[in-house]
Amino acid sequence: MEGGRSQTWAALQLRGLRKRWLFNTVTPVLVLLALIVILFTSGVSSYYYSTMEQGLEKQVSALADAFNEYFMSEGQAAYYQKAEQAVDTFEDKGRIELQFINSSGRIEKSSTSGLTAGISPGTDDITVALTQNKMQPFQGRDRETGEKILAVSHPLVFGGKVVGVMRLVTSLRAVSRQVALAFLLISMVALLCMALVVISNLLFINNVVEPVAVVSEAAKRISAGSYGVQIENKYTDELGELVDNINDMSLKIGQNEKMKSEFISSVSHELRTPLTAINGWGETILEDPNDDPAQMRRGIRIILNEARRLTTMVEELLEFSKMQDGRFTLRLEQVDLQAEFEDAIFTYRELFRQEGISLEYECGDTILEPISGDPERLKQVFCNVLDNAAKHGGAGKRISTSICQEGDEQVIRVRDYGPGVPEAELPFVKQKFYKGTSKARGSGIGLAVCEEIIGLHNGSFEIANADGGGALVTIRLPTRE
Repeated sequence: MEGGRSQTWAALQLRGLRKRWLFNTVTPVLVLLALIVILFTSGVSSYYYSTMEQGLEKQVSALADAFNEYFMSEGQAAYYQKAEQAVDTFEDKGRIELQFINSSGRIEKSSTSGLTAGISPGTDDITVALTQNKMQPFQGRDRETGEKILAVSHPLVFGGKVVGVMRLVTSLRAVSRQVALAFLLISMVALLCMALVVISNLLFINNVVEPVAVVSEAAKRISAGSYGVQIENKYTDELGELVDNINDMSLKIGQNEKMKSEFISSVSHELRTPLTAINGWGETILEDPNDDPAQMRRGIRIILNEARRLTTMVEELLEFSKMQDGRFTLRLEQVDLQAEFEDAIFTYRELFRQEGISLEYECGDTILEPISGDPERLKQVFCNVLDNAAKHGGAGKRISTSICQEGDEQVIRVRDYGPGVPEAELPFVKQKFYKGTSKARGSGIGLAVCEEIIGLHNGSFEIANADGGGALVTIRLPTRE
């Protein structure tokens, strides 16, 4: 049931992504293509109409100028006679109508065999030609037929007075057809471009959005607790890099969860063991009927040792908590690093001797100058490293330590002669909760705390396997900040 809901959610997400992608990509292209179609159609229409208008203006100007110059001076009777002759011999009467209009705005003569004679067109071009004595074009619909026409009116002058108008009229049906054809062609091209854009975007969506949905579903499974789940990587581009990063994240979360579980289990066991010993020996001492002093000393010693173990574990947990929430700070002062290290050596030497471990110490002849540091935190690191060497390398029955000046750094080395650290585990031994294959007691956070402390001192904390066997811890601290 949960899987079905998850798949439905992924399908809805994919559909939503597809819609958004198409809308955000196709809409600008659609608007751009619409503007191109409109501008192209307007340009073609303007070109055709202006070309026709200019042609009619040139033609009517030539005819009217000749008529004014040669015929209007012969009188009114000659005007009508010449007008009749002009319309009869007009060469373009098949596509253009030649009209002679009187001063009242009525058509006197027409090349259309008199079909329009006596009609008053009533258009602005005639009015302007009669009243203002200038040529005027007109584009619109004929009042009688409703047909879209283009006309140009030119005044005819006799004795300095406008006595009539010569007018050329042509239908715009053919031009409108050409404009419509141009609009149709550019629209088809735009639709083809739009189809290509949509198809290419759908292909792109299938190659990008669907893999993103798969990755999103995997991320949801990881967030739901399926740590360690891996996505099949079939991509070689940025998607492949994203899948690799998510797989790596999933793997690391899985490892962290495993380490956390192991840490909780380990801490529970570590806490239970000393508590059991403390409770057991406390009850033994309390109920001992003989009050044997040797038995009491032995029990008290065990109780003290186990109490120290508990204290150490609690302190490590507190330090780790401070590291996690950013409260891990230093109280800096001038520190004699050699003296602090020797104090730790002195503290652990007798304890190690009781366990059969020899603790060796070597220092150089040079007196080391004080450095800036937190003595309590540094002492914590030294004690942790020495205790760690005894726990993991005690089988070698020997621990070597040294401190010296190397350049601008004071260097401390602690080496045990045990089995060392498996090479595969070396990169992880300083990670929190990590214990690897070691069966030694501990929470797995001591070395992480040590590295944090040394890092805050601008130093370095390194763990490696020594030549000849055993593990080697190297601590480097700068002499000056």
